[in-house]
Amino acid sequence: MTVPDQLASVRYLVDDVAAAVGFYTAHLGFTLNTDAAPAFADVVRGPLRLLLSGPASSGARATPQGATAGRNRIHLIVDDLDAEIDRLRGAGVSSFSSDVVAGPGGRQILLTDPAGNLIELFEPAHAPAAPPRRTRPARA
Repeated sequence: MTVPDQLASVRYLVDDVAAAVGFYTAHLGFTLNTDAAPAFADVVRGPLRLLLSGPASSGARATPQGATAGRNRIHLIVDDLDAEIDRLRGAGVSSFSSDVVAGPGGRQILLTDPAGNLIELFEPAHAPAAPPRRTRPARA
């Protein structure tokens, strides 16, 4: 059984560990935790530990032959999606794989890391402001 206060870990298979570390630390606010490149590294952001497994890592070798990245993705919450997109584009990130999509829960866009793994940037919808309370005029 897992320990509840441990970080949640997700493994992404990458073809270049150093490039993946650079991408996540330079653009998405992760910090490097362990660097065993070129086989493996892990980066951390909040409660998420992202395991970056290169072709020589044991995690990649355990994957069935021919497995490729799927439609799963990590989900990163941002305060201002438009500002985040502008910041990333200004830093030279051009790997957006969708347009901004809006729904009742908020707005999102997908991008990929250097190995093609999906990342969702998500701005939650803000709750509408409560209507002002009506007050009765004071009686004289």
